[in-house]
Amino acid sequence: MEPDAQLVLSCLRGDGSSWEEIVRRHTRRVYSLCYRFTGNATDAEDLTQEVFLRVYRTLGSYQSQQGAFPTWLSSVTRNLLVDHYRRTRRDRLTDSIDDAMPQVEVKHTAPTPYQAAEHAELSTQLQEALLRLSPELREAVILRDLHGLDYSEVQAVLQVPQGTVKSRINRGRIELARILDKMGIRPA
Repeated sequence: MEPDAQLVLSCLRGDGSSWEEIVRRHTRRVYSLCYRFTGNATDAEDLTQEVFLRVYRTLGSYQSQQGAFPTWLSSVTRNLLVDHYRRTRRDRLTDSIDDAMPQVEVKHTAPTPYQAAEHAELSTQLQEALLRLSPELREAVILRDLHGLDYSEVQAVLQVPQGTVKSRINRGRIELARILDKMGIRPA
């Protein structure tokens, strides 16, 4: 049994420390998905909390034999994001993307100030470009390319046929490349 599934069972038996461990392990992933979808740090924080409230209430519905816990968690997150998107459709047109944006995490040690500034600028530009994609294309690209889910995991999260997943990812990548090109950003 995978470690997350063991934590879920322990949590369902009333072990509070198991719930804390689930939250600790997955907060960053959920926040990142929320942030990439909304483009707003405050909304992403609020939505992350909502996701974990929903997960806590529905934890008993997770079945490890149907897939890995992170895939189930991504589905719950995605569903909440769709609900949020529908609720805030009118507001999205006026939202500003000037909120403080998290920086792209630098995997090597001690980046130079120039490298840090370059990463920050690229992160901001990527977020701007992602926000210009339709929600369907954006979520497919985010799940596959930024969160590293394989096609079957993306299919499970989006609950659409695998052909639709591949099509959305392909169209999303093409559209993202077009947007980035218009912004004057070319791949290295």
